[in-house]
Amino acid sequence: MAKAVLKHYRAKPRKTRQLADMIRGKRVSEALVLLQLSARVASRDLEKLVRSALANATDKGENDDPEALVVHRVVVDEGPTLKRFRARARGRTGKILKRTCHVQVVLDELK
Repeated sequence: MAKAVLKHYRAKPRKTRQLADMIRGKRVSEALVLLQLSARVASRDLEKLVRSALANATDKGENDDPEALVVHRVVVDEGPTLKRFRARARGRTGKILKRTCHVQVVLDELK
């Protein structure tokens, strides 16, 4: 089992989870194709993360063939939220929440 972790990623966890659900359980080669064809902004960074996990599998001496490995687990947790304010009418403020997330990808051999 090889894994890669991306922390404090400046994307909304909900939108990143939709991509994670799309690749969970797929072969690594299929997951990379799906992420390359996706129009979402987070797909590029998720693709880099899957490639990093594949490189970690190679370094550990495990199977490095994308056809033999499967995306076993993808976890998207909420990270710290950056809180900003914008001026509104009559001296009020509007709250702006800039959300972050932590992403973990685990690859395992196909069974």
